Amino acid sequence: MPASVLVSTVRFEQRVTEMEKNGREEEKEAEQVVNPWEVSAKDGGKIDYDKLIDKFGCQRLDQTLISRVQRLTSRAPHVFLRRSVFFAHRDFNEILDSYERGDKFYLYTGRGPSSEALHLGHLVPFMFTKYLQDAFKVPLVIQLTDDEKCMWKNLSVEESQRLARENAKDIIACGFDITKTFIFSDFDYVGGAFYKNMVRVSKCVTYNKVVGIFGFTGEDHIGKISFPPVQAVPSFPSSFPHLFSGKDDLRCLIPCAIDQDPYFRMTRDVAPRIGYQKPALIESLFFPALQGETGKMSASDPNSAIYVTDSAKDIKNKVNKYAFSGGQDSIENHRKYGANLEVDIPIKYLGFFLEDDAELEHISKEYGAGRMLTGEVKKRLIEVLTEIVERHRRARAAVTDEMVDAFMAVRPLPNMFD
Repeated sequence: MPASVLVSTVRFEQRVTEMEKNGREEEKEAEQVVNPWEVSAKDGGKIDYDKLIDKFGCQRLDQTLISRVQRLTSRAPHVFLRRSVFFAHRDFNEILDSYERGDKFYLYTGRGPSSEALHLGHLVPFMFTKYLQDAFKVPLVIQLTDDEKCMWKNLSVEESQRLARENAKDIIACGFDITKTFIFSDFDYVGGAFYKNMVRVSKCVTYNKVVGIFGFTGEDHIGKISFPPVQAVPSFPSSFPHLFSGKDDLRCLIPCAIDQDPYFRMTRDVAPRIGYQKPALIESLFFPALQGETGKMSASDPNSAIYVTDSAKDIKNKVNKYAFSGGQDSIENHRKYGANLEVDIPIKYLGFFLEDDAELEHISKEYGAGRMLTGEVKKRLIEVLTEIVERHRRARAAVTDEMVDAFMAVRPLPNMFD
C-alpha cells in the first residue's frame, strides 16, 4: 500500500474513532430530548425546564411580565400564567411594550391533526390562546398542519384532511371569536403570498442548518426536510393578504408548547434577513401523562390521557386506576409522612385546571401533611375534569360543518382589532 494511502487510511480511522468517542460522550451527557416529534427525559425522569431554557436560549416568564399583562388588560391573569404553565418566552416584553404604545399584534397557534379526538394536553394552548384573544382583543390565525401529519404519521392526504376538519370542531368549541379568527389547513391554503414567503425562508436555511436544528437524517424523506418553512411563515402578516394587507410590520405572538421552539428559532433567525419582524413566543411546559411526569401525553396510549370524548365513567376509571400517586403505601404511613407532591399527578392536574387558588393551596397543604388521602384528592380531580370535558362536549356538539366552513373561509375580518 502506498505511504500516502496508508496515512490517509490511518487519519480516516482516527477521525472515525474520535467521532464514535464524541458520540458516546454526547449520548452519556444527553439527559433529555425535546423536539417537535419527541419528548423524553433521561432514565424516565422529569423534564428539566431550566436546562431547556438555557439550551434553547429563551427567557423565564417572571412576575413582572404577568403583572404587566394584568395592568394592560384589566383582567386577572389566566391560571396558566399564575401557575407558570406558560413559563418561558421570546420577546413577550416587546409585545407588551408595543401594545402599551397603542400598537396591535396578532396571535398564531396551530395543531397537527393526527387523531380523531383531542386530549386535555392538546386543549392547553387553545384555552390559553382564547384568553389572550379576549384579553388583548386581537386577531388570531390557527394553522392545521394536515400536510405534516400526512408525512410524519403515514396518513393518506384524504385522511389528514378529514382529521383536520374534525380537530377544527374541537378548536372552535373552545370559544374563539369568529370575527377575529381564521382557521386554515395547509392542504387548502398554501399558495400565493404564503408560498412566496415559504420560498424566501427556504433560500435562507441551508441543509446543514435544518439538520442541526431538527436532527433529520439521511433516512428522512425530503418532505420532512422541506416542511419547516410551512410552519414558519404564518409568523409573517404578509402570508395573509386577505387579513393584513399593508400591515407588514404587525408583530406576531405565538402561544405554543416549548417543543415547538425549534421551528421558531429558525424563523426568528431568518425573519430580519427577508425584511420581517421576528415573531414573539410564549411557551408552555408539557401536560404530563397520567402515569407520571416524564414528558407529554401520548396519543398512542389511550390510558395515558384524558380525552375530550371520554365519558364520566372513563374519566373516573382512568384517574383512579392510572393517575400516579405520591401518597404513601399505607394509610398509617401516609398520615405520618404525607404525600410527595413533586411526583403526584392528581395534584399536577389540579394545578392546571382547578381555578380556585385558595382551594388548590388547601388541598396541597392537607395532602402534603397526610391529613387528606389520595382517594379524596382523586375524587376532587374527577369532578374538575368531568366538568371540563362535559362542557367541551356540549360546545363541540353545537359546532356544525357550516361553522367550520365559516371559520376556514378566506375572508377579511373588518372588526378584528375592535
